[in-house]
Amino acid sequence: METLTEKSLYSAEVHQECLERIGKLASDTQPQWGKMSVAQMLAHCAEIQEVANGKELKNTPFIARLFKGMIRNMVLNNKPFPKSTKTHPQYLQTAKRDFEREKNRLLAAVDTFVSAGAAPGEHPFFGPMTAEEKGWSMYKHLDHHLQQFGV
Repeated sequence: METLTEKSLYSAEVHQECLERIGKLASDTQPQWGKMSVAQMLAHCAEIQEVANGKELKNTPFIARLFKGMIRNMVLNNKPFPKSTKTHPQYLQTAKRDFEREKNRLLAAVDTFVSAGAAPGEHPFFGPMTAEEKGWSMYKHLDHHLQQFGV
């Protein structure tokens, strides 16, 4: 299986790269896999980022809590996420979303994360995380979905 080079969303270069990639998206950009529209993907990524920024995580299914360690490992290892992986219910996006609103929401959430600075912290689902784990996991997730939409 392919492996990824660990990057960090806290890195100025990586942060800028992600902003540029998000900027290449348009309201009619089509996914290369999966069911989400580009606006739904932006909402999904914004929600993930907001939880990493401290937003309360609600309705975590028992099965997810049971497999938390395995999920954490999948998030933190250097293997790409499988395409069309089942999504946690809080992050599932099925309603129609406004592209510009969700794009701005994601950009604001990424900005909040980066502005807070690289520091260890408590993730609502994964528990204690080092700054490296936080920066890597947020980049890895965002990169996965930007690739999903070809940017």
